[in-house]
Amino acid sequence: KNNNNNNTKLILLHPYIQKQGGSNRLWLLAFVSFFTIAFLLTLIYTRETLPIKTITTTMATGSASSSTFGNNAPLPTTVINTLLHYASRSNDSFHMSHAEIKPISDVLRKCSSPCNFLVFGLTHETPLWKALNHNGRTVFIEENRYYAAYYEELHPEIDVFDVQYTTKMKEMRELIASTKEQIKNECRPVQNLLFSECKLGINDLPNHVYEVDWDVILIDGPRGDGPEGPGRMTPIFTSGVLARSKKASNAKTHIFVHDYYRNVERIYGDEF
Repeated sequence: KNNNNNNTKLILLHPYIQKQGGSNRLWLLAFVSFFTIAFLLTLIYTRETLPIKTITTTMATGSASSSTFGNNAPLPTTVINTLLHYASRSNDSFHMSHAEIKPISDVLRKCSSPCNFLVFGLTHETPLWKALNHNGRTVFIEENRYYAAYYEELHPEIDVFDVQYTTKMKEMRELIASTKEQIKNECRPVQNLLFSECKLGINDLPNHVYEVDWDVILIDGPRGDGPEGPGRMTPIFTSGVLARSKKASNAKTHIFVHDYYRNVERIYGDEF
């Protein structure tokens, strides 16, 4: 029994130590794999995004350049002629003819930029006037406040102000006589209409309208189709006063009166 005990050998196994060594190798492998994958992803992402950023920057710079060029450059002659061509061939029975549009277009083309263009009446040609004066300021005056609001909602880039006319075409003779009597007082040819009580003067527009030196004025409204209609007596008188009252006294103002063959337009145009 003693001999057997002396020859007995004890073999101790430590499974925890073996597992710990294997676990360390797994962690090392995972660590290396993680950094390898991270490096590859970084390399791929960098190569793909750098050209995109470069292209985007180039396109943005190009767009800014074209925008700057487009805003400052006048409309090409071919574009102007095309606009006039299609505007004058509309099916609208109240549209202007090419012969009527062309002189206005020529003046706008020669007008120093930025050109100030005041238009009485919202008509078929309204978008055309805005386009031809794309480098300048174009303001429209309309008698119908509801149509003015509707039009401005459809075309938010167009500035429209409504005005209420108190005149009637049947009063044409009386109005011209009373205005002549007040020529040295309320109806002076040179004055700030904002403070005027002259019946033919428009004094309820926004203040800045009276402060602008208008280079071109077109009178194509309000309607003049009957004795009860407001007629264009007020816009014609007001336009004459605005032209004479400019701060830059040497600068000219071109005033166009549409439908000049009619009595009101011709008589008031010649007088004021």
